[in-house]
Amino acid sequence: MTKIFSKLFVLAGFVSSVYSFAWGLTGHRVIAEIAENHLDCRARHQIKKLLGKERMAYWANWPDFIKSDTTNAYKNTFQWHYVNVDPQPDFDSFAKAVQTQQQPNLYNQIPLLAAKVKDKKLPLQERKTALIFLIHLMGDLSQPMHTGRAGDLGGNKIKVNFFGQPTNLHAVWDGKLIDSQKYSYTEYARLLDIKTRKERKAIQAGTLTDWLYDSHKIANKIYHETPDGSNLGYDYEYKFDSTVERQLLYGGLRLAKMLNDIFS
Repeated sequence: MTKIFSKLFVLAGFVSSVYSFAWGLTGHRVIAEIAENHLDCRARHQIKKLLGKERMAYWANWPDFIKSDTTNAYKNTFQWHYVNVDPQPDFDSFAKAVQTQQQPNLYNQIPLLAAKVKDKKLPLQERKTALIFLIHLMGDLSQPMHTGRAGDLGGNKIKVNFFGQPTNLHAVWDGKLIDSQKYSYTEYARLLDIKTRKERKAIQAGTLTDWLYDSHKIANKIYHETPDGSNLGYDYEYKFDSTVERQLLYGGLRLAKMLNDIFS
């Protein structure tokens, strides 16, 4: 398994410029870096046992890299990265909509992965793989278009122009808005991670369903503000810059909360 991890990580260098991944390389690393900064001593110790010397940011994009694995060893994981939900008017309606879905998705896979990470009876490598997926999927959870609509594949079918270049709404939110800021992931993490302890506790409050609904509400706003054929530029960046920053920070802090709870 370790050899597979290494080969696929190298492969990522060749495919990352071709494929659009959730939050892009930088976004997932920002979330992982913020989360690692808020691990308690027990969680930090246990995660080091699983990941070794590499920081969480090192592995944060691996579940996207393996989409290029031609052996199809991880083909069954592709659906884990999102949960498609039509617009819901309130929390109860949203909760019912996600709870009744049978196919693998963000909502039902995150708890399963958390249970695997926690289960010390499982082989170390299986727990490590589950942890890597959990780090990534908790990042996906905070990308609003990963709680978007099935009809347009979370915005993938909504064609837009971003600074004159043809693309789609999902790709804009995956990476283009983040990459346009030109920060490294460590710079981004330091700039965003400035909340007080009380503010962090408020952000980390709630359940997985609460956090998904939070992203879903933002997705509905994005859909409303970005119709098919939109020409996006500096005004769009200005409008949603604070939203992007919020979601990266919230993703990191909520990932830290989940990991601390797992190893408590």
